[in-house]
Amino acid sequence: MSQFRAKKLDLGCFVNIRNIRDHTKRKTFAEFEPQRQALRYIIRNTTLAPRIRAQAQLELTQMHAYTRPTQIKNRCIMGGRGRGIMSDFRLSRYQFRFQALKGNLPGVKKASW
Repeated sequence: MSQFRAKKLDLGCFVNIRNIRDHTKRKTFAEFEPQRQALRYIIRNTTLAPRIRAQAQLELTQMHAYTRPTQIKNRCIMGGRGRGIMSDFRLSRYQFRFQALKGNLPGVKKASW
């Protein structure tokens, strides 16, 4: 894990350790995704020799866990909460309501009819 930890974190308002970890996972995933796609292509290509496909499968399984897309979880950038996230704003429902009422979210206002 420390091999993926950035020397300088460009986190903005991220202060929670969960958010730092999630940020690291996202950056690692983005960096290794082309390599993972190439290996998956080799594995699924039935015209290649079985030995090459098996070696690609082995390389894919030996890659670090942070390179997998399932490791990424939507988290609130304000509080680090992992549930009830508005994915368009990356805020939890509570923070979304709080920020919307303060007028910090452009184009969002309280509904009344």
